[in-house]
Amino acid sequence: MALEYRGVRKEFHTAKGGALTAVKDITFRVEEGEFVAVVGPSGCGKSTLLSMTAGLYQPTAGEVLVSNEPVTGPNAHVGFMLQKDLLLPWRSILANIEFGLEARGVPRAIRRERAMRELAHCHLAGFENHYPYQLSGGMRQRAALARTLAIDPEIILLDEPFSALDAQTKLLLQNSFGKTIAAAKKTTLLITHDLSEAVLMSDRILILSERPGTIVAEIRVDLPHRDEPLKRRLMPEVGQYAAQLFQHLKLEEKADAA
Repeated sequence: MALEYRGVRKEFHTAKGGALTAVKDITFRVEEGEFVAVVGPSGCGKSTLLSMTAGLYQPTAGEVLVSNEPVTGPNAHVGFMLQKDLLLPWRSILANIEFGLEARGVPRAIRRERAMRELAHCHLAGFENHYPYQLSGGMRQRAALARTLAIDPEIILLDEPFSALDAQTKLLLQNSFGKTIAAAKKTTLLITHDLSEAVLMSDRILILSERPGTIVAEIRVDLPHRDEPLKRRLMPEVGQYAAQLFQHLKLEEKADAA
């Protein structure tokens, strides 16, 4: 399934009765099976884009479309992983991963099989009977990622999913996740502050301006091994792409200051 934004603007009402524009004039398309990363300064509306795509609230103007249909509310085709794990403390890790499937009425045996598979993918095998308080922050984030993958969404929204992980686990999960979504041809939109991560995992990178966020540049990552970020990481061009992104962000910062 493809994902598209057409002239999207989002405003929020302030406590003083004014309006704050988070993003404006956002127009781009993520093709079926494509992986697009979005980078930009803090507060530029990156997460707002994902929230509108997930149907958590509507654009003030323009449209967000999934498979050419406007998003008007939560969509069963979309999986959304937030920055916080939001695990339910009274449920075991296995029961947390099964939660989305349970809400959809998936039979117990099937949801158990899927949950155990994703536990293994996310390096949590053996922790299925633990509770969230018994896991480290990084392990909790891996559990949240497993919960997202378990519902087998056709479009995956990722809001800095690896930011809480240690460096080694981050690399392993990036690689595992890259293989999984490439093999399944998932349409993916990633929000990240890690410029190298954006290069390692994506086909294209969009750069947003300071708030109100608008697209100021697009970089196509013309490198092999999108399905194996660890292999791509060994390529010297990765650093060059990251430096190019950094330069765009610094130029945008200077333009805003002027």
